[in-house]
Amino acid sequence: MTNREIAEQCLRDEAEAILSLIPQLDEEFDRVVELILGCKGKLIVTGVGKSGHIGAKIASTLSSTGTPAFYVNPLDFYHGDLGVITHADVVLAISNSGQTDDLLRIIPFLTEENIPLIAMTSNPDSLLGRNSTCHLSIAIDREACPLNLAPTNSTTATLAMGDALACALMAKRNFGERDFAKYHPGGTLGRKLLTRAKDVMRRDDLPVIGPDMTMPEAVHHISQGRLGLCVIVENDEIVGIITDGDVRRAMQNLQQRFFQVPVSEVMTHSPKCVEPGTKISEIQRILQKNKIHAVLVVDKHRHLLGIVDNFSCAL
Repeated sequence: MTNREIAEQCLRDEAEAILSLIPQLDEEFDRVVELILGCKGKLIVTGVGKSGHIGAKIASTLSSTGTPAFYVNPLDFYHGDLGVITHADVVLAISNSGQTDDLLRIIPFLTEENIPLIAMTSNPDSLLGRNSTCHLSIAIDREACPLNLAPTNSTTATLAMGDALACALMAKRNFGERDFAKYHPGGTLGRKLLTRAKDVMRRDDLPVIGPDMTMPEAVHHISQGRLGLCVIVENDEIVGIITDGDVRRAMQNLQQRFFQVPVSEVMTHSPKCVEPGTKISEIQRILQKNKIHAVLVVDKHRHLLGIVDNFSCAL
């Protein structure tokens, strides 16, 4: 087989492994969701080796989508870190075999302290599965590895089950974009949902002209302003806007008259305006809906404060 054929087969095998989880979703999955939703403390995720790496990612996904969670290496439990587990917590232990010694050793402590244990294994009859409060099955037929040895399908299936759990919990919590932004203030979506017009608007050297200016003069100011537009102001109030698109259409329609007509004959009389507190996400919606490239930021008296264009929104 060629390199690409081997890669294609691996991807097909892993895709099939994920799909094979669907028939394994049963009332146990529902119990797990309700158990985590009712948790008053944290979800503590643990696992050894590759399962540990996957567990760390699952914990990260959960904690960023409304479920307080973190990963603990089970080896650390035996050197004092069992103290991080409280009676308000729930433990999620990940082991493909369900027979990992380092995980089994914490079961007596969890049982004695009456702390719920969720086992994510391929074998519900394993020691970990039998001693758990709830069990999530991640059973697969074989690994994608040509030797059927290296964790491939099994880790992919585990990761996918963790994502499925996170999605179910998000839906149950009505976790929306605003919540996501709160947990991801440094991400693109977070910035779009939290950043406002006043944070990104251009304030200085605004391209402002009067309504009596001729079109050739307006073209010069549009070019100088580098925003592709000019705002028409009279008596300190916005009366219109003219864009480079308006200029092109005016040149086509007016022909020779273009050089004599005032801006007031060509300008758009009702430009789109927003308040300084308008979120960037809302401004993007306005720009897309109206097929324009900029909005004016105004105060309650419609005095021009700034301009936000597509470039400003591209956080």
